[in-house]
Amino acid sequence: MTVQTAAPRPAPPTPPGGPAGRAPGRPSPAARLVAVLRGGLVQVLLTVVALVWLTPTAGLFVSSLRDADDNAGSGWWSALVHPGSLTFDNYSAILGDSGITQAFWNTVLISVPATAAVVVLAALAGYAFAWLEFPGRDWVFLVVVGMLVVPVQIGLLPVARLFGAVGLFGTTAGVVLFHVAYGLPFAIFLLRNYFAEIPREMLEAARMDGGSEWTIFRKLVLPVGRPAIASLAIFQFLWVWNDMLVALIFAGSDAQPLTVALQSQMRQFGANIDVLAPGAFLSLIVPLAVFFAFQRHFVEGVMAGSVK
Repeated sequence: MTVQTAAPRPAPPTPPGGPAGRAPGRPSPAARLVAVLRGGLVQVLLTVVALVWLTPTAGLFVSSLRDADDNAGSGWWSALVHPGSLTFDNYSAILGDSGITQAFWNTVLISVPATAAVVVLAALAGYAFAWLEFPGRDWVFLVVVGMLVVPVQIGLLPVARLFGAVGLFGTTAGVVLFHVAYGLPFAIFLLRNYFAEIPREMLEAARMDGGSEWTIFRKLVLPVGRPAIASLAIFQFLWVWNDMLVALIFAGSDAQPLTVALQSQMRQFGANIDVLAPGAFLSLIVPLAVFFAFQRHFVEGVMAGSVK
């Protein structure tokens, strides 16, 4: 007796271009979007938006080059008709003020260590939370994520009492420690999620070649995570450089940054704009220089996050 088995059912035909049904040679949605953004009309629109966005900065710079009477009598745009009235005397006066120059260097001494410490500690912690196994790792990471919802204002009074008890209140180190403490949760969360996207095969191959965890972190993880690290450094630096609330509370008279020094100069805006305008522009030009210096890495980090 012969048993007949059913013939295997033929597999359905594969759509052209693969399982997704995309026609051969058809660009992806991301490629089509990039092609549209490269169009001439979009470029013109983006140029107009950039010019509008930079108009306040240009106005601040022109105002900083005018004397107090000219600023009180007319708008900054009138100086474009009479450029001969512009002068750098305001900058000479403000750079000759020891209080302003000391406040500028105080801002540097606060922003640079606070940014460097957050980036280094967050990179180490992000790698540990992403790829190292240790007891309670997930619970500790949940605690770190939970700290993201704690507002800065809630910690001002308790931290001020703690710093006063240990002798850090009113010092540059106290301001730096506060910025580091409140910048780490977001930094760890950002870098941990970025490092977790690194293919496991890369790390396993490095371990099989005899690489230690420190070698893998230094020679593999850090180069791969450079866009995210650069983006974090930009955000942290801008936040610390432009901060006034924390510095107003924790910085003493000898450690006050430029934002607090300019705030103390404010009597009436029209009365001392010759001091405020050049001081504000000096405070603005450094973050702009930092952003433009690292903009390529920043764009790479944004695009990598959108792809992932």
